[in-house]
Amino acid sequence: MRKTFALCALSAALLVAGCQAVNTTSGDSVGVQRKQYMFSMLSTDQVNEMYAQSYQETVTEATTKGVLDKNSAQAKRVQTVANRLIAQAPKLRADAAQWQWQVNLIKSDELNANCGPGGKIIVYSGLIDTLKLSDDELAAVMGHEIAHALREHGREAMSKAYGIQMAKSGAGSLLGLGQDSLALADTVVNYSLTLPNSRANENEADLLGLELSARAGYNPNAAITLWQKMQAQAGASQPEFMSTHPASSNRIASLQAAIPKVMPLYEQAPKS
Repeated sequence: MRKTFALCALSAALLVAGCQAVNTTSGDSVGVQRKQYMFSMLSTDQVNEMYAQSYQETVTEATTKGVLDKNSAQAKRVQTVANRLIAQAPKLRADAAQWQWQVNLIKSDELNANCGPGGKIIVYSGLIDTLKLSDDELAAVMGHEIAHALREHGREAMSKAYGIQMAKSGAGSLLGLGQDSLALADTVVNYSLTLPNSRANENEADLLGLELSARAGYNPNAAITLWQKMQAQAGASQPEFMSTHPASSNRIASLQAAIPKVMPLYEQAPKS
């Protein structure tokens, strides 16, 4: 009874905040059909534009420090994998074909990668070097990150938080609405990249990322070896990636169960 009341209260909060039920992706083979609640005054384009500001700051800072890698063999490898994944993104979300995609490799020991709203991708060289990622494993982690962006998990989290705040106060500025664009961009980054994802969001990114990499011609079994490597590394020191993408005991089992659904896509996909 208490849980039911809480869910009803949350639903009411979202409605008060002017949220709309949407499904950001469609046509997948892995069964991701959950309706998402998005704050109508915080549009996809707004979030994408705000995140682009923060992304450009990161790229500029990396350039200034001499750690932005655009020309090495590893940078070209990251770009090649990204290009193949990006080409398949519109199969899951049609308007992704119009996104202003960017891909950058930063030389750093950090074990991390992310894809922010609107298709802004950063991979840190430490992730590739330390885990000795194959192209298939690199596609698995990048596909997972792209899936978070396609599903707009960051905007969804912001919408839920704003809805709850609105219900509590009748009006609110939790997300910094009305503040300058840079401050709001920081909020977008916080909800999109630095806060841990819910188990439901992680599962969706796992499944859609698995399909995306399979469609791009990368072996979906690499998702299993990727997470095995992540777990092994976590025993020594917690990778940055794991702090925002917590591993659950059934994660690998869930991926294994989904692989047969996407294997035909992999077998039919061009491998280069």
